[in-house]
Amino acid sequence: MYSQFASSLISRRPKLYQYQLRMMMKKRELQQLLHRDSTGGGWDKCWEQGVTPWDLGRPTPVIAHLHNSGGLPKGRALVPGCGTGYDVVEIACPDCHVTGLDISHNAINKALQLFSSLPNAMHFTFLKVDFFTWHPTDLFDLIFDYTFFCAIEPDMRPAWAQKMADILKPDGELITLMFPIDDHVGGPPYKVSVSDYEEVLHPMGFKAISILDNDLAVKPRKGREKLGRWKRSASRSSF
Repeated sequence: MYSQFASSLISRRPKLYQYQLRMMMKKRELQQLLHRDSTGGGWDKCWEQGVTPWDLGRPTPVIAHLHNSGGLPKGRALVPGCGTGYDVVEIACPDCHVTGLDISHNAINKALQLFSSLPNAMHFTFLKVDFFTWHPTDLFDLIFDYTFFCAIEPDMRPAWAQKMADILKPDGELITLMFPIDDHVGGPPYKVSVSDYEEVLHPMGFKAISILDNDLAVKPRKGREKLGRWKRSASRSSF
């Protein structure tokens, strides 16, 4: 039955539905791998087997645009769940040292293999650590979250917000590229909404500077992403 449905889709709009079918299959594989191992090893298996449907294989267009137009804070930046690190490398420069974190040893190894010899390598660092138990030595001016919030279990979202508050400078900025905004069941990726972010960030003192549709989203994700920019009051820092 499933194969007949897939064949019907492909015959009507070949390129679009072939892509959608591949993504459906990748997501199914992803969930199977992760549900077999709840200790974090499932993410490593995903990278080992190439089951990484979230990985664009290039910098996220909107973060590249913000960087190139001077729209990002300078100083120290963090990208949690950085994967192979395209966004880390994209925004790393003399004015911004970027740290990329991932729980997957394979992801970090791949990032190092791809980028460690680049001219701007002195301006970024990759670490294989658990975001929730990691204790940085300094606070960050910028944190960029994309496909990290949606990857963690929904009951971990308050801890995510607490960690963001703990490691962001009082005048720092949190940028969340909210995805996937839809009504699907299960995960990861788990569905998200603006209110999901507000529910956990508001108690930490974060307020949205702006929340806009992401007009630079890659085609398969258009209409399912919003760019949120958040600041918090100085009194909330607990570092």
